[in-house]
Amino acid sequence: MAVSRRRLITAAALAPVLGACDQAAAPLSFKAVDITGADYAQDLDLPDTEGKRRHISEFKGKLTVVFFGFTQCPDVCPTTMLELAQVKQALGADGAKVQGVFVSIDPERDTPEVLKAYVQNFSPDFIALRGTPEETKAMAKRFKVFYAKVPGKTEGGYTLDHTAGSYIFDAQGKVRLFTRYGAGAEALKHDLQILLKQTA
Repeated sequence: MAVSRRRLITAAALAPVLGACDQAAAPLSFKAVDITGADYAQDLDLPDTEGKRRHISEFKGKLTVVFFGFTQCPDVCPTTMLELAQVKQALGADGAKVQGVFVSIDPERDTPEVLKAYVQNFSPDFIALRGTPEETKAMAKRFKVFYAKVPGKTEGGYTLDHTAGSYIFDAQGKVRLFTRYGAGAEALKHDLQILLKQTA
């Protein structure tokens, strides 16, 4: 009986330790698609509205959210940017650790002036990037972003079909998540909070 009792005590004492190990090994419950370690979406190399070339490495210490879109987009693009701005605000002081980056897929119409006004309408610290048509195509390919012109109702007019989602980079500049359009602000906030805790 004495031996059995000692075994029971030992097992009871180890239970919290084993439980803690199990918790530490549990996978992170992101709402977005976890693409940690992906061999695409590694970096940006495009000029901003002032002509300065920008890279993900510039934003180390912050979470960077990259979205490819165009200013004349009627719904997906403004909704995505608005949700990101709302989440930044909802995060309070931590919102300053979130950098929004809008990459134009329509350099033909999205002039630097138009882009700057567009992104700053959502948040004064959001930045917009605009390359040549060739640079834009190459960068979209690097991020596995699809886009294509769709003829409009007026002659010469057009809209664009494009990948509707954002890439999220952690504070070390590594791509971590792809969040699909329609997931909502709460899901985005949830995932950013997890990454912010990792940063802390």
